[in-house]
Amino acid sequence: MSITREEVAHLARLSRLAIGEDELDRFAGQLDVIIAAVARVQEVAADGIPPTTHAVPVTNVFRDDTVVPPLGAAAALSQAPAAEQGRFRVPRILAED
Repeated sequence: MSITREEVAHLARLSRLAIGEDELDRFAGQLDVIIAAVARVQEVAADGIPPTTHAVPVTNVFRDDTVVPPLGAAAALSQAPAAEQGRFRVPRILAED
């Protein structure tokens, strides 16, 4: 199965790529090589071999989700460099007009 110039031009339009006329032939040839390589891989006799998602076994390394009480405003503000009226105080970045 060979890919045509028109198919390459259509793919370029879908991808919003500006491709010149000389590039259409070059890309068509390159895509033919890629398609042939994929077809060759699909011909491999893999009956009875399960699909592989990872080369080595992967286990979940995350901790269990456990409900813990929240930190609380007083504890959070106690570590802040500056606090005012129960809120974090930060430097003004916008001038008032």
